[in-house]
Amino acid sequence: MIAASVTILIVPQVISLGVQYGLTDRPDPRKQHNIPLVRLGGIAMILGFALAIATILIINGSELIPNVNNELILITLVGSTCCFLIGLADDLLALSPWPRLVLQVIVACAVWSQGIQIGAINLDWLSNSQSLVFPQYISLIATLIWLVGVTNAINWLDGLDGLAAGVTGIAAIGLFLLSFSLNQIEAAFLAAALIGCSIGFLRHNLNPARILMGDGGSYFLGFCLASISIISCYSITEVTGNSTMSVSLHLPMLILAVPISDMTAVIILRVREGLSPFYPDRRHLHHRLLRSGLTHRQTVLFIYGLSQWLVSIALFAANTELRLIWLALSSLILMTTIITCTPKKH
Repeated sequence: MIAASVTILIVPQVISLGVQYGLTDRPDPRKQHNIPLVRLGGIAMILGFALAIATILIINGSELIPNVNNELILITLVGSTCCFLIGLADDLLALSPWPRLVLQVIVACAVWSQGIQIGAINLDWLSNSQSLVFPQYISLIATLIWLVGVTNAINWLDGLDGLAAGVTGIAAIGLFLLSFSLNQIEAAFLAAALIGCSIGFLRHNLNPARILMGDGGSYFLGFCLASISIISCYSITEVTGNSTMSVSLHLPMLILAVPISDMTAVIILRVREGLSPFYPDRRHLHHRLLRSGLTHRQTVLFIYGLSQWLVSIALFAANTELRLIWLALSSLILMTTIITCTPKKH
């Protein structure tokens, strides 16, 4: 509630400042909006998120909430803030892709060094009580790929009004429920704050949008999701007397399947044609749905429906409470969305 309220209240102030200083995103053939829009919405989201997290840290250990691991929360907050600043610099200065990527890798390395890392992959879903343990350098590479990959996947999904914020909110709801199921209270609080700022931003970002989140906002959301997904699904595995963070990676991969698969498919298509992976085009899922005849809002609703259905699959795989109800309800929503959004033949 704090994150959502702060985000909703701050967005109009950000719009006023953006208009005053001419910090707007102008229309071009690749973009869906046809009027200049302020693209600094990430400022409102990160302030809402940070104030919510600050509240948790202040009352930590009181009767209101149990003791939580401040370190994991602070690492996520600092890492996501750094990624926000990278994106904000791009919004203001139009950086090229490679400097942004290098800076993201540096932030991800710092986060890994502080303990948010994929040290092993839990394979309980294949065989009981088994984990694939990584040496340090493989752990670093796997963590970098996950953190940087998800960060950019959300950034690339930000092509329609309300799309990235909505998909992030849905994924955060899944991580919130998953965290409580696995008793990862730190991840649950982080996910709750992310839900709030995403939903609060949607108040101003749904079609027709009054503001865009910009790269600062999408990098912030992506890095937050990536970090929370590691924290929410980890367990401690003992290997030759040392403990390592073992992650059930198939669960967050299901929850984030839409942005991950979209980014992967686009990269493969670009590389296959000899183009740079960063080459801008209209190959993304939302572009294809628009070309199939869906309207802007129908495309967003369809991707929402698909995302929440995949979240319910992850909750079912994790044996969370009420998993059958979640799966049945999400399947009904997805079917209704498909029927409603099917282009009419004339």
